[in-house]
Amino acid sequence: MAENVDVVVVGVGVGGEETAGRLALAGLRVVGIESRLVGGECPYYGCIPSKMMIRAGNLIAETRRVEGMAGTSTVQPDWAPVARRIREEATDTWNDKVAVDRLVNKGATIIKDKATITGPSTVRAGDREFEAARGIVIATGTIPAVPPIDGLAGTPFWTNREAIEVETLPASLLVLGGGAIGMELTQVFARFGVDVTVIEGAPEVLAMEEPEAGILAREALERDGVTFRRGAHATKVEYAGDTFTVTLADGAVVSGEKLLVATGRRIATDDLGLEHLGLDPKARRIEVDEHVRAGDRVWAIGDVTGVGVFTHNAMYQADIAVRDILQEPDAPTASYHAMPRVTFTDPEIGAVGLTEQQARDAGLNVRTGLTQIPASTRGWIHKAGNEGFIKLVLDADRGVLVGATSAGPTGGEVLSALAVAVHAAVPVHTLRQMIFAYPTFHRAIGAALAEL
Repeated sequence: MAENVDVVVVGVGVGGEETAGRLALAGLRVVGIESRLVGGECPYYGCIPSKMMIRAGNLIAETRRVEGMAGTSTVQPDWAPVARRIREEATDTWNDKVAVDRLVNKGATIIKDKATITGPSTVRAGDREFEAARGIVIATGTIPAVPPIDGLAGTPFWTNREAIEVETLPASLLVLGGGAIGMELTQVFARFGVDVTVIEGAPEVLAMEEPEAGILAREALERDGVTFRRGAHATKVEYAGDTFTVTLADGAVVSGEKLLVATGRRIATDDLGLEHLGLDPKARRIEVDEHVRAGDRVWAIGDVTGVGVFTHNAMYQADIAVRDILQEPDAPTASYHAMPRVTFTDPEIGAVGLTEQQARDAGLNVRTGLTQIPASTRGWIHKAGNEGFIKLVLDADRGVLVGATSAGPTGGEVLSALAVAVHAAVPVHTLRQMIFAYPTFHRAIGAALAEL
């Protein structure tokens, strides 16, 4: 017989953990089912360890920038303390006991097993089945999307997981994909002395961002010694003698000791039983409404919704789901017009809302303003490592910003002011009357406003 509970959370990653914990604290009977690590990709193989790696690589680069500004310096990169710190953060063996205990202490029941949805309100895990009186929350996240390249399957290629776990760096590395994950890991490994070649099918890296951002990131990584093959498509992969060989569509061949596949991610809903909820099990995403409802007494949050593969979006949607399940009278509804995102390369690239092209494609009357960080007073003071820009995308008919990019030494932090402006539709007239502290990087926002 099915066990009666209030809510079953299928997938206890970042968003699932937030949802299960808050509903349990509210007094509901909550069961969370997770076949992987409770807490999700972010603390073990994503945001946290990758940014620890990036921090280490940036320290190497910053040390080398002392030359010509504050004396002389030498640095000998050593991966050992980086790998050790990552293992300490992930409890050495990527153990999720701390996360499980955290939820149990809040009153949730956690089951480490594969979940199968068996009916409109029932979920099975192992030999137990649960009947959810209030509903089911789907938060299964994503897994790496591996392209069907001839010869790739069966080879010991890396995904982000193997890249995070590595204890001894290879001499050379091939990277398939020039998106955010590929660029971040590429720069880290290059700064630790790895010979890296990036293969990207699009004309420029970071193809989802402003073209200026892609150019900035690529040129920065080229100074770190990275080789790029842009507009190149891999047609065949071979692995022999501890070496990967990738054949490109133009006949060129590139080789490396390791191969990192960073070609995106796909939702982890295989064999979940979505059809029992009236959902398409083959869909690329689970469609949700403004309450993140995917159906009657069904909610979906995080990466499975396809609204940006970001931890902050999972947390945002979790809050909406929790308050909707609890039937709070002032429960918020979702709006993604000001979705922020940061690529943590050096320089750091933050963006919010629409790119210029997306705004034009939406039929808006677009005007842009762009200023270079080195032209600002703080950029001039900073000197070494001061590359970057601020670009604003204006809906001229409404007089408000619909998008912005902040790239530079603190691009992700400067983005916060622009995110507020886009989110709240602050009139540009009001922004122009702001007092921007001097001399700061964010003061360049004023210069970009003037360029509008």
